[in-house]
Amino acid sequence: MSKTTHFGFETVNEADKARKVAGVFTSVAGKYDVMNDLMSAGLHRVWKRFAVSLSGVREGQRVLDVAGGSADLSRLFLKKVGSNGQVVLTDINNAMLRVGRDRLLDEGFATPVTQCDAEHLPFPDNYFDCVSIAFGLRNVTHKDAALREMHRVLKPGGRLIVLEFSKVAKPLEKIYDIYSFKLLPKIGQFIAGDADSYRYLAESIRMHPGQEELKQMMVDAGLERVEYFNMTGGVVAVHRGYKL
Repeated sequence: MSKTTHFGFETVNEADKARKVAGVFTSVAGKYDVMNDLMSAGLHRVWKRFAVSLSGVREGQRVLDVAGGSADLSRLFLKKVGSNGQVVLTDINNAMLRVGRDRLLDEGFATPVTQCDAEHLPFPDNYFDCVSIAFGLRNVTHKDAALREMHRVLKPGGRLIVLEFSKVAKPLEKIYDIYSFKLLPKIGQFIAGDADSYRYLAESIRMHPGQEELKQMMVDAGLERVEYFNMTGGVVAVHRGYKL
């Protein structure tokens, strides 16, 4: 009997989720950055800068940006590691990865770019000073496996940074639901010509583990001193854990 998982609010076979998620991000890749600015009123840039600031990345270090898509975090990390450091941009989706690669090249950054699955990272043990994943973990079929992989490739003393939508504060729930399920698909249809993909993205946020649950998942994956920082009333949270 095949195992099932969630694709938004829909229950699907595990084997089908990656294909369905790929369809979503292939569809939205061309308008991804524009939609991020509209959906968050530009706040996603603040969230990402805060996540990078929590990483403690310094000049000369090695960083892995998992599910890095359009390379927002990679760009920020590249400025921190300097010419003696390295940032590796990865994503499972080729269309998203091309967007990120082209952006980096246009801005004069030559950095390794690898298409790969977060559950099976093609890198050696104890290799990176920091691993980040921003707004990507909720789309992974086996989040526990991806967290173990990110822990594996970290050096002792290295940090994992997870930036993801989370559980909003109770007073914000009603208005957040109206925005997510009524307004967001309409914006997606108007800007990207795709209401269904943005309906899935809203649903996937609701199905993602909350702050405490994700913290425990990171601990179970081997990370220590795990903590999280809520932003914008819990709309997003940054989790940070260490490999000791």
